[in-house]
Amino acid sequence: MPKVHIESALYERARKAADAIGYSSLEEFVAHCIENELKKLNIEEAEKHVTNQLRGLGYIE
Repeated sequence: MPKVHIESALYERARKAADAIGYSSLEEFVAHCIENELKKLNIEEAEKHVTNQLRGLGYIE
């Protein structure tokens, strides 16, 4: 399994958040956070694609 190194302060904040929210582990919480961020990137890419298409069709400048 790959490992990621983060600052101790960030690790502690994430651990406390995972406990407070009710995740079974810090790893589960971090995986969920990463998944959410990746979903946002896909949405942003799709919006850019649509914007470029509309610009190409002359609907927006």
